[in-house]
Formats: sequence, structure tokens, C-alpha cells
Amino acid sequence: MKVLVACEYSGKVRDAFAALGHDAWSADLLPTDVPGNHYEGDVLDILGDGWDLMVAHPPCTFLANSGVRWLSTRPERWQQMRDGRRFFLSLLNAPIARIAVENPIPHKHGKLPPYDQLIQPYNFGHDESKATCLWLRGLPPLMATVMFAGTPKQTVHSLPPSPDRWKLRSETFQGIADAMAYQWGTE
Repeated sequence: MKVLVACEYSGKVRDAFAALGHDAWSADLLPTDVPGNHYEGDVLDILGDGWDLMVAHPPCTFLANSGVRWLSTRPERWQQMRDGRRFFLSLLNAPIARIAVENPIPHKHGKLPPYDQLIQPYNFGHDESKATCLWLRGLPPLMATVMFAGTPKQTVHSLPPSPDRWKLRSETFQGIADAMAYQWGTE
């Protein structure tokens, strides 16, 4: 299967699909963190290249509920939110039969369509809590694989300010990447 992982620099989801024998590519404006098939550029330029499946991780900065408070103090964020919504919808409505778009819980001002599923890393073997929404087209909901027994941490939410904070907060947990590849790569 030809798989596109949009807005991914880490290679985690790409490599999970590649490990199962798929022709998997990541695409991002940033270079990939690890060697592998990677398109460095605007993913919108390659959406029509015959992909069978796309997993997309569009930027959430201006759409996530966690950042809604800035709309009242930074007027420029309203246009950035509209631009983010346009990009998000371009991915969701791409000419690809099977699509999953992931993002945190959105705020109401972004006017995104309702999400289809909400997952947590602790449903996939991690000791972390990080609500992640999935918008699905042509794909079934992702099924939990390994439930973490205990109280999950919220490390991602409490990271101190740093130049890499945005990058650390946006990385996909390996258990979720593996579940996506195994469950959606055999559809």
C-alpha cells in the first residue's frame, strides 16, 4: 500500500507502516529526524500522487482548545486560525480513499467538523495522558491495544518552556503509530 504521513518529521508513523512492508512516506516542511522516505516541502503539492492511505498531523497551534485563550489578546491569531482550518480541511478532503487526521481537542471558533474518535496514549501501552482526536474517512476507529494499568502522567502538558517544547508536544507515541500501521495497514 502507498501511505502518506502528512506533517510528520519524526518518522514514527512512516516507519511503523514501512516495517510492515508498505511504501510509506512522511512529508513535512522540516527535514526528517531519521533516515527514510521523506518529502521535504508542502504536502499539498503531493496529495494527488496516488496514495492509498494518509495519516495527517496538521499543526494545531491555532485550532487546539489549549490555545483558545490567546484569541482575545492576539488579534492576528484569528487569521492564523482561519489559515490553519483551511489547511486542516485540505488534508481531510484530499483525493485519497482512506484518511485519518489527528489533532488535539479543537476549540469551537475553528469550526472544524466533529471528530470521529478520541484516543489516549494509555490505551496503547504508554503511561501518559494526551487526548488526541481522530477524523476518519474510509477507516475504522483505532482499537486500543495495551491498556496502561495505573494513573497516567501528563508529562506533555507540563513541559517547561524550551526551544523544542512544540516538537516534544507534537510527537506521536510509538504505541499509537504501531496500532495505526497494524490496524489500518491491513484494511
